[in-house]
Amino acid sequence: MIERLRDQWRTFIALGVERERLVVAVALTWCAFQFWVASPLPLMTGWLVFGDGRVRSLHLAFALLLAYVCFPGRRGASPPERLSPLGLAVAFLAAFAAAQLFLFNRAIHAIPGDPAWWFVVVAVCGIAMLLEATRRVLGLPMVLLALAMLAYLFFGAFAPDLIAHKGASLNRAMGHLWLSTEGVFGVALAVSAGFIFLFVVFGSLLDAAGAGTYFVRSALSLAGHARGGPAKAAVGVSAATGLVSGSSITNIVTSGPLTIPLIKRVGYPPEKAAAIEVASSVNGQVMPPVMGAAAFLMVEYVGIPYLDVLRHALNSALISYLGLLYIVHLEAVKAGFRGLPHEPGHGWHSTARRLVAGVLAAALVVALLVALSSAVAALLPEHSPWAMTGFLVIAYLVTLRIASRHVLSPEELDAPVLRAPPIGPTLKSGLHFLLPVGLLVWLLVVERVSPGRAAFWAVLFLIVVVLTQRPLLALFGRRGSEIGAAFRQGIGELRAGLIVGARNMVVVAVATATAGIIVGTVTLSGVGLVMTEVVETLSRGNVLLMLVMVAMICLVIGVGLPTTANYIVVSTLMAPVIVAVGAQNGLAVPLIAAHLFVFYFGLLADILPPVGLASYAAASIAGANPIRTGVVAFRYMMRMALVPFMFVFNPQLLLIGVHGIGHTLITLTSATLAGLVFITVNQNWFLTRNLWWERLLLLLATIMLFHPGLFMDRIKAPYALLSGEPAMQAIVEAAPGTPLRAVFEGTLLGGREVERTVLFTLGEDAASAKLRLNELGLSMSEGDDDRLHVDLVRPRSQAARLDIEPGFELVAVKVPSGRAPKEWIFVPAVMLIGWIAWRQRQRRGEGTTVAQPG
Repeated sequence: MIERLRDQWRTFIALGVERERLVVAVALTWCAFQFWVASPLPLMTGWLVFGDGRVRSLHLAFALLLAYVCFPGRRGASPPERLSPLGLAVAFLAAFAAAQLFLFNRAIHAIPGDPAWWFVVVAVCGIAMLLEATRRVLGLPMVLLALAMLAYLFFGAFAPDLIAHKGASLNRAMGHLWLSTEGVFGVALAVSAGFIFLFVVFGSLLDAAGAGTYFVRSALSLAGHARGGPAKAAVGVSAATGLVSGSSITNIVTSGPLTIPLIKRVGYPPEKAAAIEVASSVNGQVMPPVMGAAAFLMVEYVGIPYLDVLRHALNSALISYLGLLYIVHLEAVKAGFRGLPHEPGHGWHSTARRLVAGVLAAALVVALLVALSSAVAALLPEHSPWAMTGFLVIAYLVTLRIASRHVLSPEELDAPVLRAPPIGPTLKSGLHFLLPVGLLVWLLVVERVSPGRAAFWAVLFLIVVVLTQRPLLALFGRRGSEIGAAFRQGIGELRAGLIVGARNMVVVAVATATAGIIVGTVTLSGVGLVMTEVVETLSRGNVLLMLVMVAMICLVIGVGLPTTANYIVVSTLMAPVIVAVGAQNGLAVPLIAAHLFVFYFGLLADILPPVGLASYAAASIAGANPIRTGVVAFRYMMRMALVPFMFVFNPQLLLIGVHGIGHTLITLTSATLAGLVFITVNQNWFLTRNLWWERLLLLLATIMLFHPGLFMDRIKAPYALLSGEPAMQAIVEAAPGTPLRAVFEGTLLGGREVERTVLFTLGEDAASAKLRLNELGLSMSEGDDDRLHVDLVRPRSQAARLDIEPGFELVAVKVPSGRAPKEWIFVPAVMLIGWIAWRQRQRRGEGTTVAQPG
């Protein structure tokens, strides 16, 4: 009897579908759908034009289908070769539940707020199956967080009085979370469907084309022979892949298998080798233009242009990568490590000359392209896209012709790297890989095309590169007989890149969808206001203590979450807290500063033991202890725990209120120097080992460089308070783009009177203060007391994001007091650093300090 049941079960299983074929079909179909909606073809032809809600719905349907097909129910188990009919039915049921908005969009919205019972049933099934997919893909932490928020949504009436609310009915909750674009199908999933998918596919296609290996070998050729060269190369590789990578884990598993063994080979212990890879890969998440997909989310959440997000993040990226390079160098100096052997004549002097020459040549090429594109746009405005396409094709053929003379065979690429590769041939062997990346950055920064459309054209060009590079290399190498095989290899690489990109997107799509449950719960229950009150009560109005509490909460919430979901959750819960509590205590915190604050501490959760996913991934490659790896990596990232606090207290570090090239250079230079000096404190090494009082003085210099206003404010207040007519005149006369610190008074719903100081960015000139404030989202009228009263706040405007409410009054504005620039504090700070450097140089010359490893 038992044998017969086993035979029937085997027969039932045999009726299933081969898993790999289904994965290929679904992944390629998903890619085709995303390319179609991102292209201009739907609007040009009028065919298959989908609304935003329907695109998000189908996007999640594809993701859930792949999640159930690719990820087995038991964590750590291998997926079966064939899917049983039951497993297939569950996968398609999950996809159907997600596709509800796509299939029944009109019926769902026919009776808003009162969905039919069968839609509610499907919504409940959809959320349950989404959470199961999240468990399979991301593990339990995010599922438990989502379940806790759902429990709070339904049973809020039984919560402690401080956070209690009346709760929500099943119909209302499902209508908000699943049957609208406020919860699961909200802004986060919209960004995943509109932008992130194309960037992830772009990165996977680059890797499939061989760009990953090219970046690694190029970094080793430039820095491999220096002290700790492979570690410095790992930092450079992460900076390059961070341009388009959406995940620190992906970065680690892509470049780590090559860089970590090389780092260990020059003498670094396994934990330090893994920690360097972890720190450099997590740094990639703050690297413009993608920032682990957070850049696109910040555009939606903060309400500022994409280029402004990149500008604000530039300084932190500079501090991150230069600081990590300095850490690697100090570790090598302390332990006496050397780099990889190199060919004669390829020392650091030669490298520096070639690098400077290369940078100058690249700058010249960029300048020529800018001038050329401007001339073509002026002379041939209607044909400029075709002309630039022609230039791009010519550049591709020329760089590929150069690469054909230096391309390595597969055997040479797979061979262990024992020497630093030669610089010239290595850099020339993949110049054509830089063109798609350059096109992407060009369209984003120079042409200012939307991120989705820019990524579409970059992916389209990269597809051409993947398909044609190997046939053209065979043609240029006079191997005509290999062209057919090379073209078939290109098709295989394209297919593999698209499939890998789609599979990688499952993690992002599922994470953003589950994060939508948390966001929807916050908006429906009003827990965001409760969080503000709780933190304000516990911090007793102390802004620094409030920031420490928010940082700790972000570290706890971010444990076990991928970058994208991490940012969505912490920014929804905690970013408004920073702005609100700061405003109520006289500190005008820019919204972008609050979002970057929680983003950075959410990233640090990816490192911290015992659940730091990035630390576990790198430690498994290095054969190191993951706990110790996480501790060392967090020490390497300590400057990134200090910098967010400085963002809040000194928004100038985000280039807010910075005007002119000179002011920008001073800000960037001082911030970078501050980051490097803090590293000398953290590593206890400058030119030699620091004495205890030298560490204290260097820490003082760090604070002087990061926050000069802390010292200058003691001499004279930075702002003067204006009210009445002088305040209105100041608003009218302020230049466009000027930060405006405005003081509002009002009464909250609970009857509590508050005073809030907020920071606006003024738009274009206007004839009156009321008109200029209207551009910020405020409809105002004059009261009997000659104050401006807020009558209406426009949704999703600057004012709405800063929690200005109808009924508030504009009491005063703060304008610069005319004191001496706070940058004068940099002078004594630099002199202090120079004096300590002079003393340590003397002490090192006397040989009084012996370097100790570690």
